[in-house]
Amino acid sequence: MLPCGDRALLVELPDEATRRAWDAALRVARRSAPLAGAVVEQVPAARTVLVRVHDASQLALVQDALTSIDAGASHAHVATQDDVLVIPVRYDGDDLATVADLFGLSMEGVVSWHTGDLWRLDFAGFSAGFGYLLQDNVIDPRQVPRLESPRVRVPAGSVALAGAWTGIYPTATSGGWQLIGHTEMPMWDAARQPPALLTPGRAIRFEAVR
Repeated sequence: MLPCGDRALLVELPDEATRRAWDAALRVARRSAPLAGAVVEQVPAARTVLVRVHDASQLALVQDALTSIDAGASHAHVATQDDVLVIPVRYDGDDLATVADLFGLSMEGVVSWHTGDLWRLDFAGFSAGFGYLLQDNVIDPRQVPRLESPRVRVPAGSVALAGAWTGIYPTATSGGWQLIGHTEMPMWDAARQPPALLTPGRAIRFEAVR
């Protein structure tokens, strides 16, 4: 656990699975004392969580409380229908056939797999509004390799796979993920509050459209 200035702590975890479990446990612990009101933000990454406190005087108290968080306890997400954001996707990506071959499925089978499970935003990064989505925070054994040569330009709204993650490109940029579809739903809007449509922990379901 490392200090980041006088109002934040960076918690380092040994691997991604432990980080996900610890991050979920922290969200539960923040509902009650002593963390309720003291922690104003938690920012997960692949193997770290940045914990920001309201006031510098609370840092030592929060640090002590964080050491007692049990990442091994069950903190399963339970999403109601109202909690789930449905994202319409046109599954016509340039790499859909490649992914189908990797999975040993038809292209329709890949679409059924992608739309059949609940996804959840694990953490954000790479560019503003880009989120790393996992199948309800459980790593799928099927891993999708990144392209050997990244594309110079990936259109905004592209839905893509890499490793165990799904990502949606919020703006046009270069990128090496495998493209399986496209959505018209904007991931980033500077005039919106918050600007990012997806925030860590948000439940997502993809819906196939023509």
